[in-house]
Amino acid sequence: MFHIVLYHPEIPHNTGAAGRLAVATNARLHLIKPLGFSLDEKHVRRTGLDYWQHVDLHLWDSLEQLEAAAEPDARFWYLSTKASHSIWSEDAPIRDGDYFVFGPESKGLPERWINVHPDTSLIIPMPGTHARSLNLSTSVAIVLYEGLRRTLTHPAP
Repeated sequence: MFHIVLYHPEIPHNTGAAGRLAVATNARLHLIKPLGFSLDEKHVRRTGLDYWQHVDLHLWDSLEQLEAAAEPDARFWYLSTKASHSIWSEDAPIRDGDYFVFGPESKGLPERWINVHPDTSLIIPMPGTHARSLNLSTSVAIVLYEGLRRTLTHPAP
């Protein structure tokens, strides 16, 4: 099972879409407070459709709290436009059980995290020259399905 971690998400429909992705892929959705919306908002429920009740949802006060609760050998991948390793690279040996951490829509993850975790920070390549970043729920889908592709076609020994 993969873990989708949204750090300080700001836009309810992105969180709803991530929840729907979690249900579709048997992933767990972790939300790190503060949230920029209420989980009761209609936009979260509308985007999650009737799947929202099936989301394996966990709320945390901090990323450190989640990291402390994770299995000792858990791996956290930090997704950022400032990372140097591509999600497609062999430098990213994604395996079942990994955590994919995404930052808030307006600013992404703190750059200091990318500096502290350079080997586990990943970028989604964007060959186009006019976009700074991708939509959060689009990024979650790309990374989550890349993880599934790797684990379903190349299971760990």
